[in-house]
Amino acid sequence: MKDMIWLLRRTIRSMLRGYKSLLVFLITPVIGIVLAFLIIGGSANPNPLNVGVVNLDAGEPVSDRVLAYLEDIELMEIATLPSIGEAEEVVLSGELDVAITIPEGYAQALIEGRTDAKAELMALEGSEVASYVELMLNRYVENVSALAAATSGDVSGFEERYAQLDAAEFGLRKETAEDLSAGRDMTNRSIGYLVIVMMFSAVSLSTHMIKERENRTYYRLLAAPSSSRAYVASNVAANVLLLMLQVAVVLTVMTMGFGIRPGAPLWSIALALVLFAWVAVGLSLVIVAFSRNAISANALQNLLIIPTCLIAGCMFPVEAMPTPLRAIAEFLPQRWLLEGIDGLQSGAPAATLVLNGLTLAAFALTFCLVAAYKFGRNRDTRTFI
Repeated sequence: MKDMIWLLRRTIRSMLRGYKSLLVFLITPVIGIVLAFLIIGGSANPNPLNVGVVNLDAGEPVSDRVLAYLEDIELMEIATLPSIGEAEEVVLSGELDVAITIPEGYAQALIEGRTDAKAELMALEGSEVASYVELMLNRYVENVSALAAATSGDVSGFEERYAQLDAAEFGLRKETAEDLSAGRDMTNRSIGYLVIVMMFSAVSLSTHMIKERENRTYYRLLAAPSSSRAYVASNVAANVLLLMLQVAVVLTVMTMGFGIRPGAPLWSIALALVLFAWVAVGLSLVIVAFSRNAISANALQNLLIIPTCLIAGCMFPVEAMPTPLRAIAEFLPQRWLLEGIDGLQSGAPAATLVLNGLTLAAFALTFCLVAAYKFGRNRDTRTFI
């Protein structure tokens, strides 16, 4: 037991090779949180739409009501402009996203149902804001046109009903629900980046065994009262402990540093990630077992980790990929982890989540058995196990 503890401490010190390596090891996965926060956090808090209105038909209730209607729309800031020339100037300068010009006689044309009752929109080419503003303005025009059709163009009858409608108080209760989707999306993307870092870190730490074999440190350790099994076990334990440290740092920074709400109990997400840490370590042992040197191990990890993480949806949603790639993703451990966390966030049945956990455990066990078999038959390494 003392030999095992001594090997574990020595392995951790040798793997990290100083505090600078430890800082890099812990800071790297945090970069994924920053990227997720910048990409998704910005879209979760959209900027207000700046809209200008030039009302050349001022004094008419229908035309004046356009301004009040637009002001009631959330995330839309309205500015009144005195002339078309000034509206064109502020739109070209970028101060306003779009400018609306209400022509003279606009209200009368709407009441009479004429087709020339059109407000003009001024925006830069390709502006998405202009399409949105036009859509909202058309809703108002449709309501007024329906009221005009009901009064058959009778101006006095229209004004009377319009005044009644404008003054009516409808029984409407408004409740604001908290939007949790942004926090969940940032959590999923952060964990996706963490999975990539964990897998590369596991291979990098396991490659430490190859380097010690190359510089003959491994054989010197076996000359001491230490067995090859204790050596491999200490490397595996050190690898898992360091990956668990990565998980703890990422979840702490994500929740306390950036205030991201994952939408699921933190302990359950941590448990899933710890289980995946064993999968990453098992895969790293397979890569080391099939590699003759550190260079071939690095090449093999790039060949396996990057494509599988892309297909599994670690970098972008798997729904954006073609159907054949989605089918392949179902055979990858990263996909089972991400689906399990998504199930935790959406409140999936416990039986479904247990299946995800058992699948990850099966992946870890399979990788470890394959690595043990390869180590046992590798005569060049004089067997690790």
